[in-house]
Amino acid sequence: MCNLLLSGNNQLILHSCTRTTMREWLIIYLIGLLIIPKVRADEGMWLVPLIQDLNMDRMQEMGLELEAEDIYSLDHPSLKDVIGALDYGGCTAEIISSDGLIITNHHCGEDEIQFHSSPEHDYLTNGFWAMSREEELPNPGKTISFVIRMENVTDKVLGMVHLEMTEAERETEIDKYSETLIGEAVEGTHYEAVVVPLYEGNEYCLVVLETFKDVRLVGAPPACIGRFGGDQDNWEWPRHNADFCLMRIYTGPDGTPAEYAPENIPYKPPLWLPISLTGYEQDDFSLVLGFPGRTDRYATSSGIREIKEIENRNRIKIRGKALDLMMEDMKSSDKVRIQYTAKYSRLSNYYKYSIGQNLSIDRLDVIGKRKSQEEQFTQWISADAAREEAFGDILNEINSVISERTMMENALSYLEEMFLLHKAVEIFDFATVAFPFFFQELGYASEQQEISVLTDRMKNRGDDFFRNYNPQTDKKIASAMMQLYARDVEPLYYPGLFSTIHKDFDGDIIKYIDHLYRKSIFTAPSRFEQFTEKPKFKKLMKDPAFMGSFSMYQTYQQILDEYEELDERYINARRNYVHALREMYPDSVFYPDANSTLRLSYGTVCDYLARDAVSYEYYTTLAGVMEKEDPENREFRVPEKLKRLFEEKNYQPYARNSTMRVCFLTNLDTTGGNSGSPVLNSRGELIGLNFDGNWESMSGDIIYEPALQRSICVDIRYVLFIIDKFAGAHHLIAEMDINGQR
Repeated sequence: MCNLLLSGNNQLILHSCTRTTMREWLIIYLIGLLIIPKVRADEGMWLVPLIQDLNMDRMQEMGLELEAEDIYSLDHPSLKDVIGALDYGGCTAEIISSDGLIITNHHCGEDEIQFHSSPEHDYLTNGFWAMSREEELPNPGKTISFVIRMENVTDKVLGMVHLEMTEAERETEIDKYSETLIGEAVEGTHYEAVVVPLYEGNEYCLVVLETFKDVRLVGAPPACIGRFGGDQDNWEWPRHNADFCLMRIYTGPDGTPAEYAPENIPYKPPLWLPISLTGYEQDDFSLVLGFPGRTDRYATSSGIREIKEIENRNRIKIRGKALDLMMEDMKSSDKVRIQYTAKYSRLSNYYKYSIGQNLSIDRLDVIGKRKSQEEQFTQWISADAAREEAFGDILNEINSVISERTMMENALSYLEEMFLLHKAVEIFDFATVAFPFFFQELGYASEQQEISVLTDRMKNRGDDFFRNYNPQTDKKIASAMMQLYARDVEPLYYPGLFSTIHKDFDGDIIKYIDHLYRKSIFTAPSRFEQFTEKPKFKKLMKDPAFMGSFSMYQTYQQILDEYEELDERYINARRNYVHALREMYPDSVFYPDANSTLRLSYGTVCDYLARDAVSYEYYTTLAGVMEKEDPENREFRVPEKLKRLFEEKNYQPYARNSTMRVCFLTNLDTTGGNSGSPVLNSRGELIGLNFDGNWESMSGDIIYEPALQRSICVDIRYVLFIIDKFAGAHHLIAEMDINGQR
């Protein structure tokens, strides 16, 4: 089932979908909606409107000096007005000046840095600093959204839902009321809204958003600083990178959101974050606000096994091969390196994460622990006849569905990783740009459009695609991916293009790939331009990339259709499971799993014991950067200017006792989507940016391990040091509110 969540102007903002509905040809965000039965004080990603009732006493006991109204208020500016979601469903960013300056992670802005880079202006390698407002660079399509309000609308959304409904009927009813609520919430405003499910669809929340559409690049350190340590250090501690970049929000002259225009002006926010030079010490209180994307805190033992043995295993195999081939070409060509840096980072991030998560699942016996919880649940159910009747078969149903869908899950993960969602191979995804024209010619379009409108869209997409596309690289990857698919997926789920390979190319995948990249209109700018000038239906029908792409989507949809009945059973069982768990622990405080809504996590700055006789301090210093330096390894090169600043100890006012701290650890509960989130001290001052997690707790999205789970943060003082002393961008420092030293 799929909740289509619409904005005020009928744009698709977010989906809450399972695999019963095809993913609208492109990207769908899979939202985790799970819970944990018993929580510890420092565990949880809490919905901010509820913190007054659920968290404030504990946070103030730990040292927080703010009130709940300072964090979330409908009556006056509060922290919710400062924390934004980049490309709603991506990273987090926060406002740090009265002129709309925002800060996020370097890896969150890497697409924009790459977009503006070329061999002549290599901002990825050399960094970028706008020394005036006129030099700030526009980023087409980049957005940032702020929460206006959040409201529990469960009674309204589920008011007409009853137990006799099928899942399809239930979903239709929920969609109808959600659309009504969204329309009422945004009527007469420029706001957008979404309705998101919580607790596996047992509750629903309306989120009203203000989205700004002119977000410009202001500054970014060179990759050797912003991504120091690269993939080798990714998901590891100790870390030594300044993972940040700066952007600025612009509005129309009237101060409201507007698309990019030269006459736009910097945003004047109602509030912005002050920055602390005081720093932090061991056990200091800290909190983080952001938009965490997805967790699976109540996956069953069989669900965790599915994640480990299908999702993670396939991702490791597929991305590992694609990354190796990509890196070969990136090392041999600066042009390819610039074109593929952001793509490589996107693929490599969760490639390594999946390796670490599988290791953690085994090392921490996560499946065994979850089985023990399920045994307790089963005992609780069996102790009461009414519970037995209502919930007795839930776990068996979940386990049965997971077992029945194994081959389908395997095929779907290969299609998504290789071609349709994560796009290790790019050409088949790019060919979908012609789908609207294709369906209109067949008479299947929902509404007829002028051919010129369709071709203009294709041309615009082509301009973006070919700017960062190398057909030789993609060809090598495509050949490897097709061979993996043929080897590892059941023939029952082969797309139709495999019949073409068998019939026309004697089963030789390499011959087919050679033909595709030599002949397709989608592999060369000149051929694509000719097609968009005079698009012909028959030409599409003969194009190997288009027909290959179409066959993959057909297969994908066929699998989803087969999947539908299983998924309805699964959705129903999981929703009832969560309902039963909340009855099982009536005195416990529950938090919903991450689903890209604004959340707060709190805890302390702290070190950790990684394993026997291996303990880690809670911060790193610039001396560690120098110790890691390796001029022969691109990921560990250190700029001469940074070395000179280190030798001169030219740190003030950003250091304490002549020591320049770089990164630090907290036990804050974070996940993907928290990248770029502000780490605040007890007074609500910015002390760092969250950017990563540690290797020992890669199972953290499934189970929180307080002794091991750490969020890795860059020290805001190191960020300021890089902006000021390294880049010489004093004008940016001058517009921030920076509060004293010890």
